Amino acid sequence: MRTSATITGCLALLTVGYALGASQVLSPGYLLAQAGGAKAKSKLTSETQAAQGMSDESKTKIKAAADALKAAMDSLQSEGRYDSAIKGVNSFAVMTGGGNSLAALKSAGGVDPETFAALYAGLASDAVVGDLGRDADGKLTYKGRVVRMYPVSVIRSAYARRAEITGEDLLPEVVDPSAKSKPKAKTEPAEEGTEEEK
Repeated sequence: MRTSATITGCLALLTVGYALGASQVLSPGYLLAQAGGAKAKSKLTSETQAAQGMSDESKTKIKAAADALKAAMDSLQSEGRYDSAIKGVNSFAVMTGGGNSLAALKSAGGVDPETFAALYAGLASDAVVGDLGRDADGKLTYKGRVVRMYPVSVIRSAYARRAEITGEDLLPEVVDPSAKSKPKAKTEPAEEGTEEEK
């Protein structure tokens, strides 16, 4: 009697666990998506409507750009220069010559801006979604550590690489404040002599 009750209980727990796992009701992505509620749904609807007002020409060019980014991503992956922690193409990583946001996330040294935004938007890859959570302040965490963005110096370096690759003029000149020129002393222009003095 005791054995059959134990087996029945185990089978019931297994069935409930399977049903919850298959439905992904308790997955972090689903739970984070539910946190926005109706407000997030209405914003998503308005953004979708904004895209509908776009011309077919613009849509075609965006699709062509997305296809080109995907091809560049595939090339960088084959060279071992791209690995992503998010779903879809990480255009920041592609345009800056590659990146490994998965390793950056694991090292807790910061991630690129697009990875940061995508993780907060619930677009984490399957490899990392199970390790995401929130701290007491609502900040996104990966394995208990707060997810941070790269330092500004790293982002500037990435944009410098992009400028080198694409030929774009992206970064403003940085002026060293200590190298500001000192005000020049007023000098009187030399008076020219008259014909008589010469």
